[in-house]
Amino acid sequence: MAALNTGTDTATGDAVKVLVADDEAMIRAGVCAILSADPGIEVVAEAADGREAVEAVRAHRPDVALLDIRMPRMDGLAACEEIRRTAPGTAVAILTTFSEDAYISRALGGGATGFLLKSGDPYELMTGVRAVADGGAYLSPKVARHVIAELGGERLTRGAAARARIAGLTAREREVLALLGEGLSNAGIGRRLHLVEGTVKGYVSAVLDRLEVGNRVQAAIVAYEAGLVTGMSSGE
Repeated sequence: MAALNTGTDTATGDAVKVLVADDEAMIRAGVCAILSADPGIEVVAEAADGREAVEAVRAHRPDVALLDIRMPRMDGLAACEEIRRTAPGTAVAILTTFSEDAYISRALGGGATGFLLKSGDPYELMTGVRAVADGGAYLSPKVARHVIAELGGERLTRGAAARARIAGLTAREREVLALLGEGLSNAGIGRRLHLVEGTVKGYVSAVLDRLEVGNRVQAAIVAYEAGLVTGMSSGE
């Protein structure tokens, strides 16, 4: 997504605590190494399957659970749903590949707020983890482009439909939607627009209602489709 803040924005100011779950040990080790290179992120647990991930979340209560989709015993999608049900304080981000597009809608329904490409830039991985920990939503720019192009039908038609959907938003609501598209949390939007967080929360709720979407990631996709996020419209 477009540039996101990289400071530690958790409520306590402590390092973002992360669980990494992937059944491939080398990938898991690589992800852990990338995250551990950021002093504001702490990997507190690892898991080799979805069941282990759910148990580790219960034991460690991380800020973010970073889940692979295809894992034995319990896949990442089922683990996402269970984590969001039993540990709502833990945000879930999905590690994905372009071959796993079909799973993204289910992950959205299960409460995931981040989609990070396994082969993506390490900076994106750290940025995405921070964004979802801060209450925002994050799609890797390549994932967002691919989802909209491949899953959503013809691009121009969807762009026109998205622009029609946002036509009824006020100027301020469009600003809020654009910042949702950048992955900012309510606090981050408030800082950008010089609004108190309670006011931002009201705007976000209004935007979700007007667009008839269920969560911030779905709103972010609309923002991309409508051209409100420069990362999509100008190739940032």
